[in-house]
Amino acid sequence: MSVALELYQIDAFTDKVFGGNPACVVPLKEWLPDDLLLKIARENAVSETAFFVENKNTLGLRWFTPEIEMDLCGHATLATAHVLKTILDYPSDKMIFETQSGELIVTVDKDLITMDFPSRKPVPAELPKLIREALSIQPSDVLKSRDYVLVYQQEQDIRNIEIDKHLFDQINLDPGGVIITARGEQYDFVSRFFTPQASILEDPVTGSAHCSLIPYWSEQLHKKEMVALQLSERQGKLFCADKGRRVLISGTAKTYLKGTIMLD
Repeated sequence: MSVALELYQIDAFTDKVFGGNPACVVPLKEWLPDDLLLKIARENAVSETAFFVENKNTLGLRWFTPEIEMDLCGHATLATAHVLKTILDYPSDKMIFETQSGELIVTVDKDLITMDFPSRKPVPAELPKLIREALSIQPSDVLKSRDYVLVYQQEQDIRNIEIDKHLFDQINLDPGGVIITARGEQYDFVSRFFTPQASILEDPVTGSAHCSLIPYWSEQLHKKEMVALQLSERQGKLFCADKGRRVLISGTAKTYLKGTIMLD
């Protein structure tokens, strides 16, 4: 017997389609086997697919790349909230998601979606030799939380850097990645995000990376509220606030696709 699942593809952290970071969102009545969720994510072929199950007062939420399940994903959370509010008529402007990273609260104010995420302040670290050799431009500072955070002197370095994928893919950071960042010219700070051994090397807009970027740049810039730009080809704008143990990450989203997954 075939099973039909709703599928939505959302461009997150943008106000226009073909910008931001595409995420697929699949509502479920109950959880499917993990291997099937991973196959669906692989078939969708975007950086993250979010699956959610609506409970009495909360929503169970999980995120899968084409390769693995992730512990936290910002853009797919934002995409899920966008689907719930604009397509599925979720009755409240506040959503409580139960996830591997604990309880995440998301609020919606007109077009702006705000996510309350854990702060992951990075600390000084040594950069693995293979990552260093894979970078065309070397950072001035190296830090680490879940991800490596590589700090550069100017925005142009972030725009111009090239990654030797052959060397980079020899590193196993499961489930982390490498953030490169600098003070911005028109924004408070800019960044890019790369994941070794992933089918998609550069993530267009990475909400979870800002769990580390926000506390770092808040301290550097002496600001609690900032606007950030992720400098991928698609680009994405994030409104950021440092709340101590938590960070607020806000953005907008656009619906690109509505469809149906047919499972035998």
